[in-house]
Amino acid sequence: MTKRRWPELDWWRHAALYGALLALGAVVLQWLDYRWLARTHSTEFYLLIVALGFLALGLYVGARVIGRPPSPRAPGNPQAQESLGISAREIAVLGELAGGYSNKEIARRLAVSPNTVKTHVARLFEKLGARRRTDAIARARELGLLP
Repeated sequence: MTKRRWPELDWWRHAALYGALLALGAVVLQWLDYRWLARTHSTEFYLLIVALGFLALGLYVGARVIGRPPSPRAPGNPQAQESLGISAREIAVLGELAGGYSNKEIARRLAVSPNTVKTHVARLFEKLGARRRTDAIARARELGLLP
């Protein structure tokens, strides 16, 4: 007596065989379609490959040549500022003076009273050895306190 195979097993084998044949047929059709496409549009494919190559090369060279931007330098000359004893608030007032603002405008922009601005300006004149605003701004630029 021979053993009979399970009918489900035969069904799975047939399904797997048909699936494999269909997949093989799809691969062959895709390959033929690619060959046709490559023959009819070969120039465009070559141009695309060359363009992608140049794009990659340009990105690489651009990243190497341009690189990272330099780290931002602290504004002003910290050594001169420290040696003259000029405070950060006085530097702010000096910058506003260089912008051509009046004491009232500086007070409004820095949110301080006009008397405080007058005090800062007087101390700046003293520390920079200036008699007028233009002298103070010129001296500050010489020392590198202002751009």
